[in-house]
Amino acid sequence: MTEIHELTALELAAAVHSGETSPSDVVEHTLKRIERLDARVGAFVTVTPELAREQAAAAERTLAERRGAGGDLPPLLGVPCPIKDLNSVAGVPMRAGSAAFDEVVAPLDDGVVTLLRNAGTMMVGKTNTPEFGLPAYTEPDVAPPARTPWDPRRSAGGSSGGAAAAVASGMVPLAHASDGGGSIRIPASACGLVGLKPTRGRISPGPYGIDGAGLAINGVLTRDVRDTAAALDLLARPWPGDLYTLPGPEDTFLSACDRPPGRLRIGVLTRPIIVDDAPVDPVAVEAVRQTSALLIELGHDVEEAPVPFEAERWSSFEALWAVMALSAPVADEVEDRLVPLTRWLRDRGRSVTGLEYARAEAAVQVTTREAAATWAPYDVIVTPTLARPPAAIGELRDDDDPAADFAAQAAYTPWTSAWNLTGWPAINLPLHWADVDGVTLPIGVMLGGRHSGEETLLALAAQLEHARPWRHRRPPLW
Repeated sequence: MTEIHELTALELAAAVHSGETSPSDVVEHTLKRIERLDARVGAFVTVTPELAREQAAAAERTLAERRGAGGDLPPLLGVPCPIKDLNSVAGVPMRAGSAAFDEVVAPLDDGVVTLLRNAGTMMVGKTNTPEFGLPAYTEPDVAPPARTPWDPRRSAGGSSGGAAAAVASGMVPLAHASDGGGSIRIPASACGLVGLKPTRGRISPGPYGIDGAGLAINGVLTRDVRDTAAALDLLARPWPGDLYTLPGPEDTFLSACDRPPGRLRIGVLTRPIIVDDAPVDPVAVEAVRQTSALLIELGHDVEEAPVPFEAERWSSFEALWAVMALSAPVADEVEDRLVPLTRWLRDRGRSVTGLEYARAEAAVQVTTREAAATWAPYDVIVTPTLARPPAAIGELRDDDDPAADFAAQAAYTPWTSAWNLTGWPAINLPLHWADVDGVTLPIGVMLGGRHSGEETLLALAAQLEHARPWRHRRPPLW
């Protein structure tokens, strides 16, 4: 059998179901890889061997009971899946990447954790995240930086940087993640992974969380498209009282990967959206150029697409983001423990009046309508995910000038947050690789879909993966 860490989540689940391997073997193999690799990539802030072993034993009892009774097995039984340290796991410490919070043992499972547990996954730890998940890099004061295993001098991105480092280095086949301005797609690009931000409302924050401004949503990071689709099937479950609800897929999201996407009209955009003058590295443009050529070979209609709205419209995102930072429950006496960027954002949040916040929310809705009208002819929009290769550790973080830090992040990610404003789905694919300073690095390409367009995105993503596979690629830290 192929080694455990080389299997996708679906392949590993099949191996567990068939008896080729056991949940306990999977856990021990995973813990050994974490022990060997984590100090070099900074993926985990907490490892939970006892909990993982307990869950492995429970999985083995489930296997024995249901095999004897002929019952169905949970779809990801025996698959390790860590949780980002912004979501609570009962009995496990949580710090949200902040020195302002002491480690607090969570009393209950977050809703998305419940769904992953019900699917049979085993919780091997909490992954590294920057303070409150705010920046596009993962360099918290409470943990080492998360590094891409393709070049550990470079950031794994953020805010799901720890999750991306864990998957890309082969510690786990999938990891929980979340995305409020690109926080799934940015690390997916930096680490050579598949990362889908679903449509707003597709994955509920319930039963304990709220939607707030509706920018952020949960998801996963994986090494292939089918794992991402399977995870979406598991997580796209409503909870009572959801503010946003969506109809389900035609069949399943996984089955969409097996359907031809048909002949699509695809718009290509390499001009930045949210920062007019953001420099775009030639390798990012080349990634989109080569993807466009492949799409044409596959029979799609490809043409240049316009920018959907003026860059000034993005100021509404900044206002909502600043208020979101301010809403973190930080006591006045420990505010000085926050990183400078968070303090700066919270100060900005304090300056936003109620009327300005209402206008920002209205501007988001107007911007979404403008984007829908401008991009109405297209089934999918293709852009670079990042404006340049993965940033070096410390390159974006600027404690002396947090405003410059925030501006640098926007210039680094001038496309991703547009999809958080609209709430539409978008997926990063590792379709391009480039030699940068003597190191081969992944250069992600982003496919953005229409509202509720995950099935189209997954069908197209699976088609691209089949035409230009990436699974054979392995980072130096593997």
